[in-house]
Amino acid sequence: MVDLPSCALSVRQPWAWAIVAGHKKIENRSAGSIRAGGMTCRRIAIHAASGLKQDEYDWGAWRLARHGLDCPRPDQLVRGAIIGAVDVVDIVSESDSEWFGGQMGLVLDHAAMCDPIPAKGALGYFTWERAASFAPVSRWMREWGGGPSSLFDDLPLDWRNPPRKPFGG
Repeated sequence: MVDLPSCALSVRQPWAWAIVAGHKKIENRSAGSIRAGGMTCRRIAIHAASGLKQDEYDWGAWRLARHGLDCPRPDQLVRGAIIGAVDVVDIVSESDSEWFGGQMGLVLDHAAMCDPIPAKGALGYFTWERAASFAPVSRWMREWGGGPSSLFDDLPLDWRNPPRKPFGG
């Protein structure tokens, strides 16, 4: 049984999955979002945000693959849901971690997955409530990488060229 606190943080996929799976040890945020969002060290639920664009997924999957991690296909990543919990054990402005890449970082520990619970997200820390449904799977997600009937689904992705980093970065 996963301890699900009422306080949550919304994170876009595939990063939300990487956090609750125990792989991503720092969640990057701006100093302003940490301050405005009331972020402190405590146990929080991880909410998988509803939005996900193909360029975000491609870049995230590439970044995770660089660290030997195969994230689930985009149509297998639940969105619009609480998917686990993690302890925020520190808030840093510098780190040697491979996951640090922002102004500030929430240092994460004791990650745990749970059965997804539909919930709406919000900015910063928020008190989550159960919602009626998960975010729907988009057409591009179902068709990503050749679709579910591809003969080559069991082969690893070949990222000879990194995809473009979303958000102009």
